[in-house]
Amino acid sequence: MTQENKVALITGAGSGIGRACAVTLLKQGYSVVLSGRRAEKLEQTIAAAGEVSGQTLAVPSDVGNPDSVNEVFEKTQQTFGRLDVLFNNAGMGAPPLPLEELSYEQWKAVVDVNLTGAFLCTQGAFRLMKNQDPMGGRIINNGSISATTPRPNSSPYTATKHAITGLTKSTSLDGRHFNIACGQIDIGNAATEMTERMKDGVPQANGTTMVEPRMDVQHVADAVAYMASLPLDANVQFITVMATKMPLVGRG
Repeated sequence: MTQENKVALITGAGSGIGRACAVTLLKQGYSVVLSGRRAEKLEQTIAAAGEVSGQTLAVPSDVGNPDSVNEVFEKTQQTFGRLDVLFNNAGMGAPPLPLEELSYEQWKAVVDVNLTGAFLCTQGAFRLMKNQDPMGGRIINNGSISATTPRPNSSPYTATKHAITGLTKSTSLDGRHFNIACGQIDIGNAATEMTERMKDGVPQANGTTMVEPRMDVQHVADAVAYMASLPLDANVQFITVMATKMPLVGRG
């Protein structure tokens, strides 16, 4: 199957990494389903794709809501008839508060989007991919550097991103018999709205504040496109793409 015949679904497609990946896959010939909370942001992503924006479907949705997720996958099947790639990208963080000061609501909001959302979308992808012809597909999870190494005062985000690694491994194992591959991309300091604060300095584990280098988000999109392009008998299980001089090695 050529890329021109492939269908990809990207969550959190209205900005940042999701938008960059959507535009890149569209330019490579994919049809792309855009999922995100705000319809106007999804439309901005479509506009950013320019003349290759024709093969898109925007579905405003809340990945933490089962009914909303079901609607995304139903519309994907109705419009394109299949799904070849799911990029579980939607994510959020809580305010950078000491662990004991976080509210239950703040904790739950992060878990609902980052972990439950990825699980619900993985379920939806499995149901399509197991029953389509040819059977199978690929799921890519956005793990983040925080899937292995925390920042100060980030317990909800870090806990969910560590959990994504477990979901990635379980998805890889449970998908084997159905030709469903699953890999994880851990991203460090891509230049998006979410990392603007890095330019002014962010707290470090030793109590200092430091300006952190960032990298062009296109490098992330290119890595996701590479993972998506592989035949289903090959898989990038884990990959880290990060700003070279960011404080990961030696963090803490």
